[in-house]
Amino acid sequence: MPEFYKNRIIKLLKRPDYGPLKPVKLARALGVSDQDYEQFKTALDQLLQAGHVLAGSGRAVTLPPLPNKLTGTFRANPRGFGFVSPLEHNAHGDLFIPPEAAGDAMNGDIVTAKVTRKGMRGGQMRYSGRIIEILERASNRFVGTLARQNNMWIVQPDGSDCLEPITVDDVAVKGAREKDKVVVELISYPTERHLAHGVIVEVLGRTGRYETETLAVIRRHHLPEVFDDECAEQCSQIAADFGPRLQDEKTEKYPGRRSLAGETIVTIDPPESQDFDDAISLVKTKDGGWLLGVHIADVSCFVPESSPLDEEAKNRGNSVYLPGKTIPMLPEVLSNGLCSLQPNRNRFCKSAFLNYDREGTRLKAHFENTVIRSTRRLTYQKADKILKGSTRGIEPGVVELVRNMEKLSRAIEKRRRAAGMIHLDLPETELIMDKAGRVVDARPADDSYPHTIIEMFMVEANEAVASFLDRRSAPFVRRIHGEPDALTLENLAKLVRAFGYNLKKPYDRAAIQRLLAAVRGTDCSAAINMAVLRSFEKAEYSPSNVGHYALASRHYCHFTSPIRRYADLMVHRVLENCVAGRKTPEAGEGPDLVETGKHISFTEQRAEDAERELKTILILRMLSGRIGDELDCVVSGLVPFGVFAQCKKFGIEGLIQLEDLGPDKWQLNRQAQCICGVNTGAVVRLGQAIRVCIASVNVAARHLNLVPVKPLAGKDRRGGRRSRR
Repeated sequence: MPEFYKNRIIKLLKRPDYGPLKPVKLARALGVSDQDYEQFKTALDQLLQAGHVLAGSGRAVTLPPLPNKLTGTFRANPRGFGFVSPLEHNAHGDLFIPPEAAGDAMNGDIVTAKVTRKGMRGGQMRYSGRIIEILERASNRFVGTLARQNNMWIVQPDGSDCLEPITVDDVAVKGAREKDKVVVELISYPTERHLAHGVIVEVLGRTGRYETETLAVIRRHHLPEVFDDECAEQCSQIAADFGPRLQDEKTEKYPGRRSLAGETIVTIDPPESQDFDDAISLVKTKDGGWLLGVHIADVSCFVPESSPLDEEAKNRGNSVYLPGKTIPMLPEVLSNGLCSLQPNRNRFCKSAFLNYDREGTRLKAHFENTVIRSTRRLTYQKADKILKGSTRGIEPGVVELVRNMEKLSRAIEKRRRAAGMIHLDLPETELIMDKAGRVVDARPADDSYPHTIIEMFMVEANEAVASFLDRRSAPFVRRIHGEPDALTLENLAKLVRAFGYNLKKPYDRAAIQRLLAAVRGTDCSAAINMAVLRSFEKAEYSPSNVGHYALASRHYCHFTSPIRRYADLMVHRVLENCVAGRKTPEAGEGPDLVETGKHISFTEQRAEDAERELKTILILRMLSGRIGDELDCVVSGLVPFGVFAQCKKFGIEGLIQLEDLGPDKWQLNRQAQCICGVNTGAVVRLGQAIRVCIASVNVAARHLNLVPVKPLAGKDRRGGRRSRR
């Protein structure tokens, strides 16, 4: 818990709108409960003792002042300048580095910068820096496209990791050709007079092909692919040991496991899924309530702790789901085979049995090791058809089960919403790809009610397991989601006022629920839902018991997906010990749990970044052949140099330069959250619908440039003056 509050304290103090607060008011701003105040106080005292924060007049807490020299991470900007994000936080924050002062630093390098005062402006001291030493290079390998330029070979790196071309020699050694995607290793770094120089170490294929772009993203994000020989050998042994046993239908062959072979049990997953790690059963009880069974693949019985497979799964942290490709956390013989809850196959599970009354209130829970045989594999779409009356070819027991699942889910959902659970309406886009992996179109992702059914049941099982482990004071990695701080919520209230809505005090979950209900179905719904999401803390893995804010849950962990998440596998092992009555270590925040939580939080973010980048690449490739086409967009961001607009159909964001908005002088009004035309009074606001043309596409830089179909100020194509409204 102290580690959690240390991070939250620093994050709040770094905000430019933070004013020094005394400890009690600081705790209140962070939403610290009375029962957690001592943990907060411990964290603050440790920060004070280490000098990471200072106590000024009246013990008001601040960050230390900007030093004369600082060490931090250099973030380069394509325009030449950059910023150093300090490793030791200070009251000023990131240090601006002019183009001439960056030296040969590259994006992500750890550097030392000398700080210079630039004088006062607006009552505040301005600073800039000069990089005087590079302490650690971020990377010496980059992915990019090979090109011939001025009689020399260069590699133009993808993304923003390296902004300048890299010169290479001897391209024929690896059989590389122009327009190939390659991995280049640097021999010398760039200077003010010379480009970086490197050697090609891998040729990935022709730029633009699906396989090439996918492999490039895998290399850029350092995603592990092939399992080593030790893992392969362990898998072979597992298949030999468990394969024949799982073929035997006699229940006595599974000592220590309750057989559920005769019960109606279903899995509900996307059509393309192969790793089915959760299944559902549901029966009515004599008192009119429900007994819900959430059956989760028992991966822990196949993968012993500290074995080669376990170490590899821990390193990977999670499976990665890229468009058209999955990189599994566990080899497919397990993830798509012995552990996957395939229909009509004996499968080992850890089952959570949850009792509910008629209103959907959870009364009690117990947990058992089981062996199940899934009755039928359903997709979300098929389950939705059953709910809508299309039951042809489906067993009556399955039809009854799905209908009962809906009844219980709606009761649970109603109860959880009343308790404060927040649901964001952020529609997802599903890409349509041809056989070559090219994106040819997109459609809204399926969001039928069976998605909510499974979500509610998984949340309930996760919460029940965490509550059970907490009652036994067992240490485990939780899924935590901290409460937004007071300044963030105040800024959210200001933002939504610009849309004409009010986030009324107190800024609690109920107020956020009312706001989201008010904007549902409006043009600004997506923008406000996104603003609410950005105001939230990032959910993470940690042993700190701070609950899950968005789910309104005090006790929460991940238990339901051990095939694809290492956190769940860890929880299964702790649950096994507790159910068996074995002694567990005392609850706490041991360094192993803290570091493991940080690691799997990192791998989760890495997977999300890789998926997002590959989707962006594939969509940009498609749009590069549609220059001049029109798109329906929504204004999603405002910056001093332009307007970001998000395409409703493809979900991708593009930039409209200020000068392309129309013949006027455009200025950003941060307070009103809009861009205004000085001469015409025309206004561009967040959430505003706008129809645009595709002006240009730069796939390597991940840039989409847009222009409005009609100028937003001045004269339209018919010669009449446009309205200011």
